[in-house]
Amino acid sequence: MAVNPEPWPAGTSQMSGRIRGHDWSATPLGPIENWPVPLRILLDTLLDAPLPMCVLWGETGLQLYNDAHAALIGRYHPDALGAPVAITWGAIWPELIEARETNDRSQACLLRNHRLSEDGTADGAAAWFDLALSPIRDGQAVGGQLLCLRHSEEQALRRSEAEIRMITDALPILIGYIDRDQRFRFNNHYYKEWFGHSPEWLRGKTVREVLGEEGYALRQNHIEAVLAGQTISFETSSPHRDGQERHSQVQYLPRRDANGQVQGFFVLAQDVTERWQAEQALRELNETLESRVQERTEALAEVYERLVTEMASREQAQEALRQAQKMEAVGQLTGGIAHDFNNMLTGIIGGLDLIQRYNQSGRHGETQRFIDAAVNSANRAAALTHRLLAFARRQPLNLKRVDLNALVESMRDLMVRTLGSHILIDAMLAPDLWPANSDENQLESALLNLVINARDAMPDGGSLYIATANVHLQRPSEVGELAPGRYVSLSVIDSGFGMTRKVLAAAFEPFFTTKPIGQGTGLGLSMIYGFARQAGGHVQIRSEPGNGTEVTLYLPAYKGMASPAALSEPSKQAPQALQGETVLVVEDDPAVRLLVLDVLGMLGYRALEAAEGDAAAKILQSGEHIDLLISDVGLPGMNGRQLADIARQHRPGLRVLFMTGYAEQAASSGFLDTGMDMISKPFSVDHLATRVRDMLASDS
Repeated sequence: MAVNPEPWPAGTSQMSGRIRGHDWSATPLGPIENWPVPLRILLDTLLDAPLPMCVLWGETGLQLYNDAHAALIGRYHPDALGAPVAITWGAIWPELIEARETNDRSQACLLRNHRLSEDGTADGAAAWFDLALSPIRDGQAVGGQLLCLRHSEEQALRRSEAEIRMITDALPILIGYIDRDQRFRFNNHYYKEWFGHSPEWLRGKTVREVLGEEGYALRQNHIEAVLAGQTISFETSSPHRDGQERHSQVQYLPRRDANGQVQGFFVLAQDVTERWQAEQALRELNETLESRVQERTEALAEVYERLVTEMASREQAQEALRQAQKMEAVGQLTGGIAHDFNNMLTGIIGGLDLIQRYNQSGRHGETQRFIDAAVNSANRAAALTHRLLAFARRQPLNLKRVDLNALVESMRDLMVRTLGSHILIDAMLAPDLWPANSDENQLESALLNLVINARDAMPDGGSLYIATANVHLQRPSEVGELAPGRYVSLSVIDSGFGMTRKVLAAAFEPFFTTKPIGQGTGLGLSMIYGFARQAGGHVQIRSEPGNGTEVTLYLPAYKGMASPAALSEPSKQAPQALQGETVLVVEDDPAVRLLVLDVLGMLGYRALEAAEGDAAAKILQSGEHIDLLISDVGLPGMNGRQLADIARQHRPGLRVLFMTGYAEQAASSGFLDTGMDMISKPFSVDHLATRVRDMLASDS
C-alpha cells in the first residue's frame, strides 16, 4: 500500500510544538468532533502511551502519533502529522505491507530488528526496533496501529545470534567460528553432541586449550594455512563423547573483512563415519571374495586333474576347464577390474579437480605434481585396457618386421635393473635368426612380463636365460594348433621354484595368480597368450617344482622385405611437417579430434576435419589437396575402412593412418592394405607425430 506523498490541503496550516497542545481539528481529517468514534478512542489511548505509537487512517495511511513517536521520526515532525505514511517510513513501509499481505490481513504483522535513525536523518544515531502493524476495524479495515518497540543494539545482536544458532543447529553439520587469536567465538549444538562442549564453555577458549597440545599439533599447519587465506579440506578421526571413533570431513574457510584481511575462520565438519565403515566393509568383502575365488580356482584345478583320468580325451578336459574358468572370470570382472579402474579414475578426476582449484586461486606453480599423478593413472588405465583386449584377442596389432635379437639386446639394461643384482641374466641368441612378424610394443611388454614373473620365482637369487631360435614345423599341431611353416621362438628360462601341476594347469587363465592379494592382477600370462595367438603364434610352458620354469613364445617368421621406416632410428623429438603438407582428420569424438588437430597444427601441418564418414567423403571428392587421411575405425554409420576405400577410389595411393581404441574388425588380419597403418588409443603426442611423419616419409 505504498502511496506517494500528497501536499497539505489548501487552507490548512502546519502544526508545531508538542503534539498534545496541537489543534487537532486542523488536520486533513477535519474537526475532531467529526472523526469516527474508533479514531477518537485511539487518539486518547495514543497520547497517553509511553511507547512510540502511530495511527494510520484511511486508504492513504494518514498519520496521527504521540510524543514518543515524534522523537523517533525527528526532523520529519510536524510535517508528518496528518500526512501519508510513506513520507516518513520510506522503504520500510512496503516491507510491512508485504508482510501483512503475505500473512492473514486480519492479524498483526511483525518485523524484527530494524535499524532506524533516532533523529530521522541518515547520519543520526541508530536505534534498533521491532515494528508491529495491527489492523483497525469499523466493520471493515479502516486503518492501522503501528507500535515501535525499541531495544539496544546488543539485544538485537543477541537476537540475531539466537536466530543464527537456531538455523545452524538445524543443519546436519558441525559449525563453528574461530577468530584470528584462535579463540572460539561461536559454535552450534554439534560441539556438545560430539564432544560434550557447550557454547558457554567454548566461548573465548583457544584451540590449544580445547584440543590439548597433541591435538593442536595435528591441526597447527591447517590453522596457519587458513589464517593465511587458504581454504583447507581434510578427513580426520576423533573419539566421540560416547567413546566410539568417529570419522569426519572437515573444511576450514577463511573469513575476511571489507579490506580482504582474514579475521578468523569458519569450521565445517560432516560426520562420514557410516560412509567410512561402508568402505571398510567393502574392502573386507573384496578381500574375502578374492580369497574365495582363489579357493574356487584351486578347486577347479583339482576338478580338472580328476577330468586329465575320467574323460576320454585331453581336448575335452581342457575345454571343460576353460569354460569353468571363463565363468569365474566373468564374476571377477565386475570386482577386480572395476576396483582397479576406480582407483585410477580417482587419481585422474581428483588430480584434475585440484589443478582447476589451484589455477583458480592463482597457485599455478603447485599443479605439476597433480598433472604427473593424473597422467600416471591414465597410463595405468590404458595399460590395463590393452591387457584386457589382448586376453580377449581384440587388441589391434601393428604387425611388422621385428628383429628379436636386437629387441632383447635393447631391453638388456631394463631387464638387469628389473631383476636386481641377486639374479644373473644371460642371453643365448641364435645367429642368422629369421625376423619375426609381430607387434614390437606388445612383444616388449610380453618379454618384460615374463622377466618379472621369473624374478618373483627367485626371491633368493638365481639365473635367468633368454634364448632365441629358428623353428621349422613339419606337421600340423606339432606345437599347439600351429600350422606347418617357419616360426621364431623366444624363451625365458629361470632357475626358480617352478610350478605344481595345479598351478601349471591354470597358468593361462585370466585373473589366476599365485601372488598375495593386491600384488598381481592375474592378467600377465593370459595377456601374453592372447597376444601370441592373435599374432598367429603360440605359448608353451614347461615347469616342475624345484626345477624352474621355461616359457617359450612362438611367432610367425616375417615373409617380406624390411621397409626403410622399420629400420630407421626413432626421432629424438617430434618431427615437423614439410611445406604445404595437408592432413584430413576424421574422428567423431570431439575431444580426440581437437587433440589430433592441435598436434598437427603445432607440427606445422595444414589440417582439415570431419566428424563422420559422409562429411569426410565430400572433402575427399573435392579438389582439396590431401597428403594423408587419419581416421578413427569405429565411426558412426560408415566405418573408417569403408571411408578409406572411398578415398582410394578418388585418390589412388592415398596414405591412411587408422586410430582405434577397440574395433573387432580392426584386430583381424587383412584389415590393413598397402599404404595403411594403425595407431592404438590412447597415444602420446610424440608417438602420433612420429607415425604421421613416417607415413608421409614412406610416400616421398
